Amino acid sequence: MTLEEVLIQKPSERAQCTGKALEEVLVSAKANDCLTTGVYESAKVMNVDPDSVSFCVLAMDEEFECDIALQIHFTLIQAFCFDNDISIVRVNGMQRLSEIVGDSAEQFEDAHCMLITNPAEDSWEDPALEKLHMFCEESRSYNEWVPEITLPER
Repeated sequence: MTLEEVLIQKPSERAQCTGKALEEVLVSAKANDCLTTGVYESAKVMNVDPDSVSFCVLAMDEEFECDIALQIHFTLIQAFCFDNDISIVRVNGMQRLSEIVGDSAEQFEDAHCMLITNPAEDSWEDPALEKLHMFCEESRSYNEWVPEITLPER
């Protein structure tokens, strides 16, 4: 899909297309060992090798909206992403994220932050990741700095 095709889509179609693209990217990143899960693990990766980070996903469910510590972590992660030109999105549904990456809910306790990193050999390229970068760039042009994506239901 070209940028022109994305731009002429209706907002509901664009959101659905973007959700599918995010799902594809997460599955592909996990298969290529390019997915980091968890707030603390993500912070470690960002601290050690910020140039390897390509995309950031922040997940928030209603039950965690009053978690001040998590909100502070999100603010710091967002600031880091903005300073390092890393595309970033928010999603609702940590359970759905755990289903996408194939882990059980018990093993997937900290799905609040996921990073998609570039492999050392740069052999992994995903067209769906390019769609997500275009979506984030377009959102920033509308002053929506952390756009929200709805993941498709199964």
